Amino acid sequence: MKIDKLTVRQFKTFLKDRWKIIAGAAVVLILLGLSVIGFMGLESFYRKMQLAQLPVMFLIYIVAAVISAYIYVSIMMGRFGAMDYKKVQGSKVNVKFADVLGIDEVKEEALEIVALLKDHAALKKVGGKIIKGLLMIGPPGCGKTYLAKAIATEAGLPFFSLSGSEFTEIFVGVGAARVRKLFEQARRAAYAHGGAIVFIDELDAIGRGRQFSFLGGQETNSTLNQLLVAMDGLQNEQENVVVICATNSPEETLDPAILRPGRLDRKIYIERPTLKGREDIFKFYLGKVQYDPTIDIGRLARKAVFKTPAEIENIVKEASLICIRDKRDVITYKDTSEAMDRVDLGIKHRKHMTPEERRLVAYHEAGHLITLYLQHPTDDVFKASIISRRGALGVVHHQPREELFTESKEKLLADVKVSMSGYMAEKVKFNMTSSGVASDFHHAMQVAHFMVWRLGMGEKHLGDFTTIPESQLSDQIKLDLNNETERILKTCAAEVEELLTKEIALLDRFAKELLEREELEYDEIDAIFKEFNKSKFSGPSNPAA
Repeated sequence: MKIDKLTVRQFKTFLKDRWKIIAGAAVVLILLGLSVIGFMGLESFYRKMQLAQLPVMFLIYIVAAVISAYIYVSIMMGRFGAMDYKKVQGSKVNVKFADVLGIDEVKEEALEIVALLKDHAALKKVGGKIIKGLLMIGPPGCGKTYLAKAIATEAGLPFFSLSGSEFTEIFVGVGAARVRKLFEQARRAAYAHGGAIVFIDELDAIGRGRQFSFLGGQETNSTLNQLLVAMDGLQNEQENVVVICATNSPEETLDPAILRPGRLDRKIYIERPTLKGREDIFKFYLGKVQYDPTIDIGRLARKAVFKTPAEIENIVKEASLICIRDKRDVITYKDTSEAMDRVDLGIKHRKHMTPEERRLVAYHEAGHLITLYLQHPTDDVFKASIISRRGALGVVHHQPREELFTESKEKLLADVKVSMSGYMAEKVKFNMTSSGVASDFHHAMQVAHFMVWRLGMGEKHLGDFTTIPESQLSDQIKLDLNNETERILKTCAAEVEELLTKEIALLDRFAKELLEREELEYDEIDAIFKEFNKSKFSGPSNPAA
């Protein structure tokens, strides 16, 4: 019968891991045998005396051993050398690439890693070396940990998972010891199973730039140094150990030494899912619950612009809780919409307001709504409400129609107009304003200041003036920039006032609907605009600058 080479390796690994236990058991058996021989040679009186004392002595030894072990572990080691990593056989991780949604391009790169892990003979033929380190960078909740588990599952290799914070302690040298222990275990597993994967989440906890100072940082430095040495050692090892790291921090915050070729050889940038990815994620999580098949998943995906897979999962969970609370068995679009609002805007708080206050809030939000719908080039109105959330008495929830990674001057001016429109609605209707405009003014001035001071969207001066220390700017330049900021605010306010004065009937209608219903959804808002023969913004607005 021919013995498989891998089986021999596993048997050798078993002996290497447990030789101390086997040797200890043999010594104990020999000593017990000698004790029995000596005991049988004693006279009967002494044998009885020894037997009478044996239970008490045995109890004393146990108590002494327990106390000694406790003192040794708690005081001398303090569990500081212990490491709570999780070793799981890859097949038992049970996360497949089909379960990783919204990052299809990234999965293609990961599949290449898996192919090399399974069979790197072709790479060796041309003299190449397998990738030993992989760094995944991206926002939290986008699937970095999930992707690492999928790689382990598809490769079928042992998977060691732990967080970077588990290496760090107050005592110098502990983190380095943990790194050594981890890689020693990974090499043994790789020798026995043909490969192993080490996954370190939150790498920035130990991978930040080293601090060469006597004031602190020695423990983190020594831990990182040991990690660098351990990863260098992988290049010369025959064991197939691959290190996968993940971080939410910018790449620039990590130490350059860990990013160089030979350590983290490849970087995968994981972004938030696109529209198609969000649709797939909604379908996946809605498929786990009972939901109304008439739900427009495409609209949900458009409303969830820049949402991560984790946030979408949370929205579906929240929708199921709302459904149960209303004593229904099927999740509707209204449930998912309310769940999204609850996650983004906060819990509803119905405050007891006077009729005059409610009317003022209704016109304020109606002003935002109308200006947004008719003047904003990129955003859609998904909901308008006069129910208090997170301290705000009302809200108009809007999102971009699609992912935008740059902002045009037209879009920024529209943001200013929308912010100023609540103030102008109060002024047009009541010829007075309230303190409810404070946060709107704050946002409008931030945007206008950003346009003039940083983006060069003013009339007189060009450039990013925030890069120059303010003490080095002349008073005249600062005055010009501030005047230009105020000019944008006043111009946008005048345009909004002209719009709301012209559409006073539409303003009254939306305020009336909000007072009666408290909340208006996208379909209801769109229907009212169509009733007045109004369409969404489709052309460039008059620039304020």
